[in-house]
Amino acid sequence: MQRMSQLALWAALSIGMAIGLFVQFFLASRGKAPLSPPLSMPLMLVLLVALMLIFGLRLRQQIRRGTGAVNPFQAVRVLALARAGQIVGAVFGGFGIGLLLSLLGRTVPAALEVWLPMLLTVLSGFTLAVCGIIIERICQIPPGDDGNADGADERGSEPGGAGNDQPAFRDGGAD
Repeated sequence: MQRMSQLALWAALSIGMAIGLFVQFFLASRGKAPLSPPLSMPLMLVLLVALMLIFGLRLRQQIRRGTGAVNPFQAVRVLALARAGQIVGAVFGGFGIGLLLSLLGRTVPAALEVWLPMLLTVLSGFTLAVCGIIIERICQIPPGDDGNADGADERGSEPGGAGNDQPAFRDGGAD
């Protein structure tokens, strides 16, 4: 498996930004107040960051103990959580940027109660995305753990086969 593509993260950020702008322009065309996300949204994103950090740091401790100490299914779940966190963080960060961008064109500046939750959404979304990137890198197997450069073990099975208990993935050197 390879690392998550940066293009996918930029696409998620762009989609979130477009949705945020669309929502604000739609509300403005109807004569309604701009959308200000509830403070519970950035709070939930920060709680997701804490959860990801707990699982990621536990996995890192297991990897340091050795490959046999790592449950490969748990490692793949943490990897999936990290990748989902990257996408969700990019979408919510972009959504918050879209909400904030719509306020820039206004002649009357918005009140603190309007733009502060938007800014907190941007910050917590980006924190979630960065945490996902860090946790994804934690899931890597350090180079040279299996003693084989081509990726196949002594029995001739391919990585990810039934007899291989690698934690999650090995960096293919793509970045």
